[in-house]
Amino acid sequence: MRTAITSLISGILFGAGLALGGMTDPARVRGFLDIFGDWDPTLAFVMGGAVIVMAIAWRIAPRMAGPLFTGEFHLPTKSDLTPRLIGGAALFGIGWGIAGLCPGPGIAALVIEPAAAAIFVVAMLAGMAVVRLFEGASS
Repeated sequence: MRTAITSLISGILFGAGLALGGMTDPARVRGFLDIFGDWDPTLAFVMGGAVIVMAIAWRIAPRMAGPLFTGEFHLPTKSDLTPRLIGGAALFGIGWGIAGLCPGPGIAALVIEPAAAAIFVVAMLAGMAVVRLFEGASS
């Protein structure tokens, strides 16, 4: 129960930060990607803030005896670049550039503009289902 409450509070905080930063507005995100047109630097400031918070967290985590809400830290163990990772990153970037949303802001946008965000979220979930079908068929 504690994990569920912590996850809910974290998700609400994350979504509120995205909304406050304007990242639920696809036009703002596309404006950031339009470096030769009407460039909007807002996303750079949002990403910069996130990088600062994570830099602090990465410095504090090794000094902690353990995490507050679970038994152990779950840190990445892989560092290799696979074709699957590169292809997924490319598809993510293409979709992000076209839609102006990625999963976090897309879900947060459901609160602000449900109709437009729902189209994105349904398409995202369909894409995830298709990947699972292909992964299941190949194993």
